[in-house]
Amino acid sequence: MALMTYSPISSDWPCQVKTPGSYDWERSAAKWLRELVPARYASYPALIRHPVLLARHALIQVQNEVRVARIALQTARTELPALGLPESVIEHTIKMYAAEVMQLQHIARSVRAVSQALVESSTARAAH
Repeated sequence: MALMTYSPISSDWPCQVKTPGSYDWERSAAKWLRELVPARYASYPALIRHPVLLARHALIQVQNEVRVARIALQTARTELPALGLPESVIEHTIKMYAAEVMQLQHIARSVRAVSQALVESSTARAAH
């Protein structure tokens, strides 16, 4: 599997993360990644010490959130009427889930870009 090349200038690079190679960029990446995982995971020493591991976990987390949002979207029309919700609420909910799927897919691409930059950075450090 070929690794994706990151570009901090791309639309996938999160604005909360500094450009790779700049001062403290890895710390800004780790801070952003910690916001994507449940708080209990963000405090584990292995995830704190190894941003690449944190990025891996964040990607798994976001991918599962995409799955959950897709299931909610796919089942909304059949399951929500049984809850007694008005059609307008159901339609709004469907739009909300659809928007959430799109947003989560963008976040997943961002995590992949940051992850790749972290891998390249740690590989470059190890070579020196």
